[in-house]
Amino acid sequence: MKVISRFCLATAAVWLCVAAALMIALAPVSAQDLPNPASIVKPKTYVSVDKVPAGSPFDVAIVVAIQSGYHMNSHKPTESYLIPTEITMGAAPGFKEEKTTYPDGQMMQFQFSKEKLSVYSGQVTLRARIQSQLEASTGEVTLPFTLRFQACNQSACLPPTRVSVPVKLQVAAAGTKPQPANSEIFKDTAQK
Repeated sequence: MKVISRFCLATAAVWLCVAAALMIALAPVSAQDLPNPASIVKPKTYVSVDKVPAGSPFDVAIVVAIQSGYHMNSHKPTESYLIPTEITMGAAPGFKEEKTTYPDGQMMQFQFSKEKLSVYSGQVTLRARIQSQLEASTGEVTLPFTLRFQACNQSACLPPTRVSVPVKLQVAAAGTKPQPANSEIFKDTAQK
């Protein structure tokens, strides 16, 4: 009986050690070990004209520099469980977001997925076509954009996050002739 009891205790001890090792190995990384998801990106904004005439359309570009070693899911991720990258404009009296344009993602392989995933890495340019209304206030205006994304590295993903991206621009009186601006960013966008 003592032999069986010792065997049971030894077996139980081994299983407890195995369970403890598994719990440590599978435990999520503590929040203090992970970077703040918002720190992974550095967005910079551009407007397609020097001054936006009230009542005219214009383009906004948000160029996102992504920290080396990380990527963001593209706007059209290849798996349904992945969070797409999106930009949206919040309420802005006198302005209406008409269209948003996203580039295609790069197909890349990662340790956490058997399939290649559509992602953005390095730098990506996201664009929005905005229509200013005739009643838009002249002078400096800030359009409240939000960038929503999920950053991942080769082995894991950070929680999805939203980053505020204010877009500052100058609004001129209706009928003012604008001058093209930031031509290196908008070289393939014709102003009408």
